[in-house]
Amino acid sequence: MKSSNPVFARSAEFNGRGGAVASDPSQWQVDLSGSPTHTERGAGRMTIDTVVEKTAMTLGLLTITAAITWFAIGDLVDPTTGEASYGKAATFAAIGAIVGFALAMVNSFKKVVSPPLVLAYAVFEGAFIGAFSKVIAAYVDAPSIVFQAVLGTLVAFAGTLAAYKFFNIQVTDRFRRIVSIAGIAVVGVLLLNMVLSLTGVFDNGGLRGFDTLGLLVSCGLVVLAVFFLILDFDQVERGVEAGLPERESWRAAFGLTVTLVWLYLEILRILAILRGD
Repeated sequence: MKSSNPVFARSAEFNGRGGAVASDPSQWQVDLSGSPTHTERGAGRMTIDTVVEKTAMTLGLLTITAAITWFAIGDLVDPTTGEASYGKAATFAAIGAIVGFALAMVNSFKKVVSPPLVLAYAVFEGAFIGAFSKVIAAYVDAPSIVFQAVLGTLVAFAGTLAAYKFFNIQVTDRFRRIVSIAGIAVVGVLLLNMVLSLTGVFDNGGLRGFDTLGLLVSCGLVVLAVFFLILDFDQVERGVEAGLPERESWRAAFGLTVTLVWLYLEILRILAILRGD
């Protein structure tokens, strides 16, 4: 069950190196020797319910932090407080983005998943999302755009999950490799674009500007994010079938959270560009 998804790639359990998973899916079985005979919380196996529970906790904490950040920034439109509020927004966004990215890297490459680090990621990413959403809403003068982006993300998530289940989408090794390579390439291109934009080589944000090119790029990234959702669903399903330890539910929750945050940000950018035009 070797994974090409960066979030799951370092997990021994998700890659068939743990004691409970064989390299051949047909040989997957749970080794119960020496394991607790009672059902003490945390000593069980990963299930759909435990993944949903951990994902709800992570997304709930992220949402609460985003809401607190939103209100803590203040009014960006008021001429008397706008400058100070923009300073707060920049601070929250910068700290949230930098620390959130660092925690995302740690959680992605950490062999043993750490629930506190997953929750810490949710807090800092929530601060970034709250600040970024506030600035975008003020930029297009439409606070409702945030609700629309959240609704769009939920619809995309539900639609992808429904398609995955009802059409019985089979995730092949080739599909995993293509999507993962595309994801790594996109990260590299966007980092390069950011550097060139900050140094003045690109005007108006380059590939990430609020223009037609930026709209096309964001639309393409939404499609890629949906593909990553499919990978996430497949990994969760395989993990449950393999009887992975319950703690791996946190890794699955982290992977889903990262993808949903990415999806939300791209949908928010698309709506902002369309509203700006």
